[in-house]
Amino acid sequence: MPELVLILIRSIASFLLLLIMTRIMGKKQLSQLTFFDYCVGITIGSIAASMSVDQNIKIANGLVSLLIWGLFPLALAFTGLKSRKFLRMTDGRPAIVIKNGKILEKSMKKNQLAIDELMMLLREKSVFKVTDVEMAVLETNGELSIMKKADQQPVTPKVLGMVVQQESSPSLLIVDGHVLEKNLSRLGYTKNWLETEIKNQGANSVQEVFLAQVDANGKLYVDVYNDKI
Repeated sequence: MPELVLILIRSIASFLLLLIMTRIMGKKQLSQLTFFDYCVGITIGSIAASMSVDQNIKIANGLVSLLIWGLFPLALAFTGLKSRKFLRMTDGRPAIVIKNGKILEKSMKKNQLAIDELMMLLREKSVFKVTDVEMAVLETNGELSIMKKADQQPVTPKVLGMVVQQESSPSLLIVDGHVLEKNLSRLGYTKNWLETEIKNQGANSVQEVFLAQVDANGKLYVDVYNDKI
């Protein structure tokens, strides 16, 4: 068999298996991955790449290796869902690094967190003063969760005792010049109403509208193709 054809077959096989495995392994974002998850992902990608081009590796051996590295973390994750102790053993546990505006040096040393790294993580959360922090927790994925002191919390209508109207999710009515008939009928609006509203906002027809979205109060937002910006 020609070498190029063999590489093509091996690459397609590893790609398809890698695609299936990533779908099965979940939808965690990169920022949600633990260090172990990150290492597993790199290893799986490395195995798939090597299997694609290294003909010294048998396809069967490569596929078995990918299955082991893909299914074993799934088994650990499933066991972790059943046992909290096992989850802490594999993923670790969060650590409090700031409490009542005071840095816990022993906790930082245990988690190998330098003061410059702590200040960077605080600034990423728009916190520049350690004294503003009631509690800061270093999560297992390296992210810092912060609870500010009460006098540093943002003012909300609830704090002020104000009663506000509850918002519901806005809905799309037009996408790329096409009316979403199901959304229109579900919300009780007619096509005549929609055409009238978009004309009031400067669009002559539905085809000129890139996106139209209506909120819970019936207010329509229209974005046309030619914004004249």
